[in-house]
Amino acid sequence: MTILVAGAGIAGLTFALTCRQIGVPVRLFEQVEEIHPLGVGINLQPHAIRELMELGLDAWFEDIGIRTREVAYFSKHGRPIWSEPRGREAGYNWPQLSVHRGKLQLMLMRAVCDQLGTDAVATGWKATGYSQDANGVVLHLTNRNGETRTEQGSILVAADGIHSAIRAQMNPGEGPPVWGGAVLWRAISRAKPFLTGATMAMAGHEWQKFVTYPISETDPETGLADINWVAEIKKQPDALWNREDWNRAGNIADFLPAFESWKFDWLDIPALIRSAERIYEYPMVDRDPLDNWRDGRVTLMGDAAHPMYPIGSNGASQAILDARVLGKCLVEQKISQTALIAYEDERRPATSKIVLANRGNGPDQIMQVVEEKCQGLFDTIDEVMSPQELADHAGRYKALAGFDRETLNSRPPLIPGRGIQDMAHA
Repeated sequence: MTILVAGAGIAGLTFALTCRQIGVPVRLFEQVEEIHPLGVGINLQPHAIRELMELGLDAWFEDIGIRTREVAYFSKHGRPIWSEPRGREAGYNWPQLSVHRGKLQLMLMRAVCDQLGTDAVATGWKATGYSQDANGVVLHLTNRNGETRTEQGSILVAADGIHSAIRAQMNPGEGPPVWGGAVLWRAISRAKPFLTGATMAMAGHEWQKFVTYPISETDPETGLADINWVAEIKKQPDALWNREDWNRAGNIADFLPAFESWKFDWLDIPALIRSAERIYEYPMVDRDPLDNWRDGRVTLMGDAAHPMYPIGSNGASQAILDARVLGKCLVEQKISQTALIAYEDERRPATSKIVLANRGNGPDQIMQVVEEKCQGLFDTIDEVMSPQELADHAGRYKALAGFDRETLNSRPPLIPGRGIQDMAHA
């Protein structure tokens, strides 16, 4: 019987392609009637890019992003704290990719339609809940006209985001997402790349931060590229805030004054902000880690399972890993509740640690440490922290998030390059 997936975001689409690889029938249901390349930039770590490449998508994503060569941290005065190579430049067997989130989703959608057929994804249908018995699971759906329908399958994977109706049914008393006080303004500007030309840069500290990186190749005629940026200001958690929404228009007057003096020799941040055509604003939210992702034949994936702060470039990367690990468990345990248990046992503890680490600023905490020690003013960072302290801090997060170089490079593929046939349905 077919596996049902609620949500055609990065997690759901990657899982659909994984099902195609292992020979399992799958159908997706997406509440949006037509997927458009909305949103802004994201970063995919080498462990996620590896999985996309092992799905045969390397030729696809090379056209929609840029290989990140360096990550660099600066104080609020633009003084260098720490930098290190990334992706292949750091010795990984796979690159790190900076890409427009909407373009990545659209690329995955096209790959699903090409490989599974255009009827593999039913758009315009929102998951509202589920029911199940010994024979299977039933997904309940509705459209914007109020019409309803049901679909029956062997397993239901909820990849329907931070406001997942499936998660809400499993956890009826959970309530809304948790806001820690930070507000993000995000945009893409056409500007000249900085530093290496493919650097992901962070400047500031816990209470005010700016993150930026290019997500396109540089135009040889104009010298300009699409530069993704995030301006963050942290408020007290009891301050008034708006419900999170990727498409909420941001007001430049709400945050630009706080960044007016951030003109560094490597980047003029106020000028970059002013050059954006449109700005999105939303509060940075997550949810508390769950003790259980599964209810019988139903499991959670991606932001439905572990929404996390966009720190350390891990939200989309972890969603991709979810999809691939579940595929691995289906190969090993067949289409069964046992496979869902094995998937949760591997992924839930790992992602819970990342959610909590990101609440503590993850790898970005190094900027707050420097701010507390010297208010971001120093001649050389060696006056504040030793190179070994800085390297150890960066290494701990990479190990926690699953992209330690030696471990990743030596690990065999999660899924062998073959399909599976005659799977038993339990």
